[in-house]
Amino acid sequence: MTGPIATCEGFVMSERRRKLWGWGYEDQRSSLGEFEQIARGAREHLGFGPAEVELPPQLEDIDLPAARLEPPRALAAICSTDAYERVTHAYGKAYRDLVRALRGRFDHPPDVVAHPGDERELEQLLDWCAGAGAAAIPFGGGTSVVGGVEPRLAGDYAGAVTIDLGRMDRVLDVDSVSRAARIQGGATGPGLEEQLKGHGLTLRHYPQSFECSTLGGWIATRAGGHFATLHTHIDDFVESVRALTPSGVWESRRLPGSGAGSSPDRMLIGSEGILGVITEAWVRVQEAPRFKDSAALLFDGFEQGADAVRALAQSRLYPSNCRLLDPGEAALTSAAPDGRALLVLGFEAAGDPVEAWMARALELCRDHGGVPREKRGESEGAWRDAFLRAPYLRDNLIAAGILAETFETAITWDRFEMFVAGVRERAAAALGPDGHITVRITHAYPDGAAPYFTVLAPARRGSELEQWDEVKAAASEAIESAGGTITHHHSVGRDHRPWYDRQRPDLFAQALRAAKAAIDPQGILNPGVLVDP
Repeated sequence: MTGPIATCEGFVMSERRRKLWGWGYEDQRSSLGEFEQIARGAREHLGFGPAEVELPPQLEDIDLPAARLEPPRALAAICSTDAYERVTHAYGKAYRDLVRALRGRFDHPPDVVAHPGDERELEQLLDWCAGAGAAAIPFGGGTSVVGGVEPRLAGDYAGAVTIDLGRMDRVLDVDSVSRAARIQGGATGPGLEEQLKGHGLTLRHYPQSFECSTLGGWIATRAGGHFATLHTHIDDFVESVRALTPSGVWESRRLPGSGAGSSPDRMLIGSEGILGVITEAWVRVQEAPRFKDSAALLFDGFEQGADAVRALAQSRLYPSNCRLLDPGEAALTSAAPDGRALLVLGFEAAGDPVEAWMARALELCRDHGGVPREKRGESEGAWRDAFLRAPYLRDNLIAAGILAETFETAITWDRFEMFVAGVRERAAAALGPDGHITVRITHAYPDGAAPYFTVLAPARRGSELEQWDEVKAAASEAIESAGGTITHHHSVGRDHRPWYDRQRPDLFAQALRAAKAAIDPQGILNPGVLVDP
């Protein structure tokens, strides 16, 4: 160690293979009996009739189109046209992705999957793609739920090369004086946290995809984390970003803040791989919290709970967790008695006890009709465990013939109640009488909140994609027409493009297209996302 900078040498992440279908890794696979039992139990719990449980395909059962590209000899060692690699990099984890994969349908897999180990290899890959006329699709953890990594291409491309950054996964430097760390873009949540732990630090950004997603992916998609207030998005932790583009290196100066024109960092944050491949970033880190407290409160209705959340968001208490479940979601998850909304509230700090903050927060909640549950201190941990397990449960639901998907948005408090009611009504009408639609607040601000909707219904076997597209279109039209954002933290990808195009100002769209043309003149980087090349 020299001064405050410590270089983390010798850290090696264990290699784990992604599941062929569904969330997570092969070593987390349930047995056939467990899979079928959970799936059938889910239908009973939701009040749906029995249905056959579909089993995921085996690799040998999948008929892939032939690869259109062959990597050059100089890159052969880091490239693969192997069927497993192409299948596991073909989709993200949206409902549409999982349904198609469950049926063994891979119409547009990448032709080549590349695993660069450093920027030199990445630069060679981009040069090859440009010369070959191939699309280059950056791939972090493959957790996109909006078609952000699917090689669904329009245009005359020679093929698609998916660039998996998983080998570039290290914490390179730690500045303990400034409390910042330089981390490679391919580092997963658990991987970077394990490396930072050795320095007594944490990034403490926990999206639901934390287990599999990467720092570069979080930055590229403006990912939301577990902090319900204050530091809600990865934006709040980024100090500087470095990316490779077809025209050269894009790296911002590392600063705590700057008023020097439009921010080069902010342009890359949320760029979804169309402006460059994020290779590393300096991010603000912190000491791990030593003091925590959590509570759960019941409200007679979602509206009363939302009033309490608004009071908390405007109080400057900044709870780390402030999630409000409507009565439907609270009952479905057996988290609260029927008819009651549930607020999960939490505080944490590294240096000071949090009891006084919690006491004031509970007082605010009582002022809005909140009744604390008897047990204290267990709510936060139980909520987080359920939060991280949810994607695994969803796999079982889909295999059991259940449409299981979510969508989220954000709106100001003055429009919140009517907005939520309108979106729920239009989505429910498209869903039909047998479905469930629930809502929770995931993030709260002084001026508004992020409602997050969950849709569950018996799937129309064979027509699942059309069924979901009807619901998604109805909900998205309701969100856009009422002034909400098409996404609060799931990014745009290919699936949100129609509504994103209407949300953004036309002049901004022109400016973004011009920026892409300057950086990526051949339009090879993730084409079809945000703008058309």
